[in-house]
Amino acid sequence: MTKVSKVSVQTAYGFLTNWAYPAVLLLFFGVVWFAVSQSGAEEARVIPPPAIDEKSQAKEEVAVIAGGCFWGVQGVFQHVKGVTNAVSGYAGGARKTAHYDMVGLGSTGHAEAVRITYDPRQISYGRLLQIYFSVAHDPTQLNRQGPDIGTQYRSAIFPEDVEQAKIAKTYIGELNRARTFDAAIVTKIEPDQTFYPAEAYHQDFMVLNPSYPYIVIHDKPKVESLKRLFPEQYRSEPVLVSAQPSN
Repeated sequence: MTKVSKVSVQTAYGFLTNWAYPAVLLLFFGVVWFAVSQSGAEEARVIPPPAIDEKSQAKEEVAVIAGGCFWGVQGVFQHVKGVTNAVSGYAGGARKTAHYDMVGLGSTGHAEAVRITYDPRQISYGRLLQIYFSVAHDPTQLNRQGPDIGTQYRSAIFPEDVEQAKIAKTYIGELNRARTFDAAIVTKIEPDQTFYPAEAYHQDFMVLNPSYPYIVIHDKPKVESLKRLFPEQYRSEPVLVSAQPSN
C-alpha cells in the first residue's frame, strides 16, 4: 500500500516550491493523489466510552496526548466542543532538545504531543480519550503512525495527575479485553513529563495549510471521522492557537 510520510512530503513540497516546472508538478501531484486513493488516514472506528471518568468541578482542565504527527491530532481536537485550546508540542524529553529538528531524529525521548485545555463541564477527560483512540490515531501501531516512523510518533498519554492515569490505564484495559481493535493497544502512559510548545509555524497547521499534501491525505479524513462518529461533540469552527489572548 502506498504511503506518503510527513518528511517525504515536506521535502518534495519544498523542492516543487523552488523548482516549479509544470511537468514535475503534474507528476508529483499525480503520485500524491494516487496515494490518497490507496492509503489516507488510519481507519476510524466506533468504540465504547470508558467505564470510569473524571469528576471535576473545575472550569478548566488539561490533557496531554501523543498519537503521531501533531498536526492531525491538534486539528481533530480543535474541532471538539468544550476544548478551549489545543497546542502542538513535545513531551517525554528535556527542554534543551525540545526543538523540531532535534525531536525529528528520534533520539531525544520526546513524542510529538498536543496539550488540550478543556472545560470539563462540557466534555470529560474520558470522552477526550474516546475520541483520541477512535479517530485521532491508531493506538495499535508501535513507535509509528501510518507512514511516520520513530519513537517521536509513538502513541502516549501524559497524565496530569493520578486520576487521569487511572482513567487512561483502566480504559486501555477495557478496550483490550473487549478486543475492540484488531491488535493490542500499545499506548504508553507516561506520568510526570513536561510539555513544551512547538515552534509557531506548527500551530494551527491544518487550518492554515488545508491543501498541504500530508494534511489532505492523512489528517483531513480524521476531522471528517470526528464529524461522522461524534456529531454531538463536533464543531465546524476550530479553536485556534493564534486566536488565544497573549499573556
